[in-house]
Amino acid sequence: MKNDVLLRKMLAYASKVINYCNGKSYAIFSADSVLVEACVFNLSQLGELCRLVDDDFSQAHPEVPWREMYGLRNRIVHDYEGVNLRLVWEIISSDLPELRDSLEKILQ
Repeated sequence: MKNDVLLRKMLAYASKVINYCNGKSYAIFSADSVLVEACVFNLSQLGELCRLVDDDFSQAHPEVPWREMYGLRNRIVHDYEGVNLRLVWEIISSDLPELRDSLEKILQ
């Protein structure tokens, strides 16, 4: 799969999570199991796709946290000590908008 296709899919997953959580607080997020599961699923998909990006491409774009995204995917999928919802929320509220912006710039 070409890098631009992967990045478009990654952008779609990131945008879904941002949209799902728009205007919500951590309390609302953490109390809504459907919302949590939707976000966790999309974040895991995002992490899986970043693994498929060519090494040369990922090295040329250090503004994207490739290893961290895949690491989050591993934690989610393998449920190491349970998924830390506070961490997931911090990623959604702080890191994901920046990631979305970076992906949009790369795709321009």
